[in-house]
Amino acid sequence: MKKHKVIIIDDEPKILRFIAANLKSLGYESVTFLSGSEALEKFDLLDADLILLDLMMPGMDGFEVLKRLRTFSNVPVIILTARGNSNDKVQGLNLGADDYLTKPFSLDELFARVKAVLRRSDNRFANNFLTSEIKNGVVTVNLAQRRIRIQNKELKLTETEYKLFSLLMLNMGKVMTHEQLLTDVWGSEYRDDVEYLRVAIARIRQKIKGMEMDGSFIVTYPGVGYMISPVGEAEHHL
Repeated sequence: MKKHKVIIIDDEPKILRFIAANLKSLGYESVTFLSGSEALEKFDLLDADLILLDLMMPGMDGFEVLKRLRTFSNVPVIILTARGNSNDKVQGLNLGADDYLTKPFSLDELFARVKAVLRRSDNRFANNFLTSEIKNGVVTVNLAQRRIRIQNKELKLTETEYKLFSLLMLNMGKVMTHEQLLTDVWGSEYRDDVEYLRVAIARIRQKIKGMEMDGSFIVTYPGVGYMISPVGEAEHHL
């Protein structure tokens, strides 16, 4: 079985060595970088499954690294930082981070997050529906190819956003609670972290709007959850 490869970006060598050694003990392969710019330059050569990214680095900080990374890759990212205020967390999630962990953290917590994020990026979600195609008006989700199209243009989502949108489409016309969505997409350990869900929904709506389509068919039920309402003649082909 292929080992998961994790890129670790942090300007503190001791932290890099410590996390890398512990990842190795759990069966992961890791590559370390002291700067975001170097990691971005070599990213295409590494075939990484996950990035652990520090925010507070000289030169290019973690926010800028993530912003540039998301222009060409949807690889999952966990932000590791001593900056624990809510604004920084929301900014990181808005830029496309999959998780956010505040220093100091325990190794057990870090590796639980690593496992959860890698689990979300697996293809198992799609493999249950290899011949499925869901249509809702001009929106089409091909679960076999893991592609979403709006008016024949591809909607680019991160792995987490894709799983969330696909799950809502699979349950079109049904209200899904915050807890259901967080558990099914992020994992049971995230079932109370509604902020992750709100930011992901906002990002999906923003991307849909960028394709000159109103994202209001993703309906918010305050304090309850979300639902995708059928647009015109909705279809679900199996």
